[in-house]
Amino acid sequence: MKTDAQLKQDIIAELTWEPSVNASQTGVEVKNGTVTLAGHVDSYTEKWQAERAAQRVSGVKGLAVEIDVKLPGLSKRTDADIARSAQNSLEWTSWLPKDSIKVKAENGWITLSGEAEWDYQRQSAKDAVRSLLGVVGVSDEISIKPKASMTTVKSEIEAALKRRAQTDAQQISVDVRGADVTLSGSVHSWSERELAASSAWSTPGVRKVVDNITIAY
Repeated sequence: MKTDAQLKQDIIAELTWEPSVNASQTGVEVKNGTVTLAGHVDSYTEKWQAERAAQRVSGVKGLAVEIDVKLPGLSKRTDADIARSAQNSLEWTSWLPKDSIKVKAENGWITLSGEAEWDYQRQSAKDAVRSLLGVVGVSDEISIKPKASMTTVKSEIEAALKRRAQTDAQQISVDVRGADVTLSGSVHSWSERELAASSAWSTPGVRKVVDNITIAY
């Protein structure tokens, strides 16, 4: 098990290795395995990549992000311009149902709303707008429209977990209430926890996933 000092050094190394992140602008603090990232970055994409880099490091139990996005002068745009660009990007994302996602821009922060049939469509919508010029943050209010019978959801999720996370599948329990799924139990790394949640989201008809899985090192 890593000490907080070792975990901090590993995260700093991962941030330095990630080409899209200026590690010198990101401070790292670790307490009892919980990581806090702080500082200022020039784009929302860089902030998001810093979060992802920290999550990749083994030993991270929790993550708090206190990074501010401070756009350089030439990167600032009006909310109307940002909203138009976001809408165009969503229209170019061919696997999204037409007019299914709505966009609101306020002070550079984009809020996405509407309905999607699959979680990958929701993720694609966020990917389409995250790197747009002038964006300082993205809020996801997209809901998943139930499509399949929920009587088979539990067995499908459990089968997916066994295929994709063989050693930890037996440690994860799945509870289905309507279109909402709750995962509980323990895994050995953040990546395995994300894998379990991804398996749940990949099941047709799932509208919400509550991830109560803990990480035991």
